Amino acid sequence: MATDLGDLAAFVAVARAGGFREAARASGSSASSLSETIRRLETGLGVRLLNRTTRSVAPTEAGARLLERLGPALGEVEAALDVVNGFRDRPAGTLRLNVPVVAARLILPRIVPPFLAAFPDIRLEVIADDALVDVLAVGCDAGIRYGELLEQDMIAIPIGPREQSFALAASPAYLDQRGRPAHPRDLLDHACLRGRFASGAMTVWEFERDGEVVKVDPTGPLIVRIGGAIDLAVDAAVAGCGIISLFEDWLRPYFDSGALEPVIEPWWQRFSGPFLYYPGRRLLPAPLRAFIDFTSTMRWG
Repeated sequence: MATDLGDLAAFVAVARAGGFREAARASGSSASSLSETIRRLETGLGVRLLNRTTRSVAPTEAGARLLERLGPALGEVEAALDVVNGFRDRPAGTLRLNVPVVAARLILPRIVPPFLAAFPDIRLEVIADDALVDVLAVGCDAGIRYGELLEQDMIAIPIGPREQSFALAASPAYLDQRGRPAHPRDLLDHACLRGRFASGAMTVWEFERDGEVVKVDPTGPLIVRIGGAIDLAVDAAVAGCGIISLFEDWLRPYFDSGALEPVIEPWWQRFSGPFLYYPGRRLLPAPLRAFIDFTSTMRWG
C-alpha cells in the first residue's frame, strides 16, 4: 500500500519528541491530529509503532527500526525538495545546528546576528548539547565539534578561531590567601573547580611548555556538569572558591575586569579550533549551504 510521506514525517516528529504534545508544539499542529495520523499509519502498516502511556510515548521495536531508516531518508527528501530554493532570490527554511555550549557562547554570537540579517527567510534553531550525538538522528542538519570528537564519514570545515587555549584562573583574593602556583603539580595543593562529562568521566587538566606535557587530576570543593553549569563554576572562582580551568576566550572578560587573575599562564595548552560538520549528501539544504558560504567568508583574529 502507498503510505503518505506526511504521515511518516509525523511519526518521526512524535518519536523524536517523545510525545504528541511536544511534537505538536514543535511542528505547529495539534496533538489530536498527530495522534490520529499515527493511528492511521499503524492501521495501514498493520503494526504498532509507538507504545503510549499517560506519561510517555516511545517507539516499539518495529517503530525504532522504522525511525532508524526514516530519519536519513526524510532528510534526503527534504534536501531534494529544497533544491527549488536555488531558484529563489533568497534561501528560505529552517537550519538546525547541534553545538557544544562553548560554541554557543564563543563562536555563534559573532556569526548569528549578521547571518540572520543577511538571510531573513531562514529560521535558525540551535541546540546546545555537550553530549556526543548523531546529528541526523536528532533531526539536525549540521553540528559543531572539535577534531577529536567529529563523527566519521562527515564533511568538516573550519569555523571560528583556528587556535584556542585553555586558561587557568582564580580570584586575586584566593591567590593572596593560598599562594600562586608556579607549576601544574602545585595545583594538587589547591582547591580546584572541576568539570564532569555527561558520561560521568572527570576532565583531566593537561598542560604543555617547551614540549613537556603534564597532566594533573586535582581535587576541590565543586564539581559541575560540563555545559550548562559552567557559569556556576566561573561565579565560584570569582567568589574565591578555587582555581578554574576553562577556555581563555570565556575567561577573558574576567581577566580584563580584574575579577580573575591568570594562573601559570606559560603552561596553558593551545589546540585547534572547532569545525562545522555535516553529512556528505549530494543535495545540501539551501539554509545549510547559505550558512556554509557565509561562515567561509568570515575572518577570525
